[in-house]
Amino acid sequence: MSTPQHASTSTTSDAVPTGVDYYDIAADLTDAERETWATVRAFVDEKVIPVAGGYWERAEMPMDLLKEYGQLNLVGDGLEGPGVPRLSHTAAGLVTMELSRGDGSFATMLGVQAGLAMRSIAFLGSDEQKERWLPPMARLEVLGAFGLTEPDHGSDAVALGTTAREDGDEYVLDGAKRWIGFGTVCDVCVVWARGEDGQVQGFLVERGTPGFEASVIEGKASLRAIHNADITLTGVRVPAENKLPGARSFRDTGRVLSATRAGIAWGALGHATAAYETALAYSLQRKQFGQPLASFQLVQDKLVQMLAEVTAMQLFCLRVGKLADAGTLTDTQASLAKVNATRKARTVTAMARDLLGGNGILLEHRVARHMADVEALHTYEGTESIQTLIVGRHLTGVSSFT
Repeated sequence: MSTPQHASTSTTSDAVPTGVDYYDIAADLTDAERETWATVRAFVDEKVIPVAGGYWERAEMPMDLLKEYGQLNLVGDGLEGPGVPRLSHTAAGLVTMELSRGDGSFATMLGVQAGLAMRSIAFLGSDEQKERWLPPMARLEVLGAFGLTEPDHGSDAVALGTTAREDGDEYVLDGAKRWIGFGTVCDVCVVWARGEDGQVQGFLVERGTPGFEASVIEGKASLRAIHNADITLTGVRVPAENKLPGARSFRDTGRVLSATRAGIAWGALGHATAAYETALAYSLQRKQFGQPLASFQLVQDKLVQMLAEVTAMQLFCLRVGKLADAGTLTDTQASLAKVNATRKARTVTAMARDLLGGNGILLEHRVARHMADVEALHTYEGTESIQTLIVGRHLTGVSSFT
């Protein structure tokens, strides 16, 4: 289903179509950002949406389509480094938004690759590590993973139990990780472990390293087209040159995580946009009682509510992007963006599913898939509850958790 052009679609600047844009946020973007938005939107419409439901249903990763991200110069996420395409943070957010509009897994794959694995190296790696890994990762010739979460440590990842001990010119890692995207297919995994000094440190573990074992987590009902892994590390030996020199404590890990939260807000916006677009198109085409659903007052009320939420999310995310571009976005602002966006995305996708009636649970209508995928966004990279308490601590000066 295509979005009716008259309803809420912008064609600001040389008639470049940018999708749902009721308040013309495209007017506040640079030409390069608008061009990026249009490029990714076309890619999603032509290549992602037609096949996303099938990949989701089969729980299969779209590896061939993933390679096209590199060809389109999308694997940057606002990072600076050798071989990394230059994207503003706002442009990177638009990329995440549009990929999420296609499918959550397609966006999460980029988030794992650029937002977490590449960002860890770009922020905390040596010059040699950056030169070695970033260019092929940006081209998606090399896949990365980010090994932080553990079976017993999710929201309290600061208490992680994986250990690293120095042994000559190597480090020996022991422990377990869980929910690691790309964990079974990565060429390099950023593994976070506690050193002998008690501080959290980062290590680049390469494919084929003895003692590194990964298995796919089966039975997911969300983000089914990206595989997450359980990883065990048993006496994994890592050369000293594979230790991230800038990773000296969990505070450094937190720098990487904080930078990804704004991206999750953009992703939630993409899911909400997909739900609204689908609901609008469906209401104009579907007839009941002899007339289109769109002619009923209750339906129009739902559509307006959804558009209002989507528009509010766009304005929120645009401001977050511009703050990030200026280098002034704070951790708590990023946390609030994630909280706000995932809450609103849950609301919008639920309203769209309700509007579609029984057809709303069919994959061919997209909405149920987005509704399920938003649940993962609501939780990962810091649950909605924890992010709320982080902002609450900033507001009051009082911490309600340890």
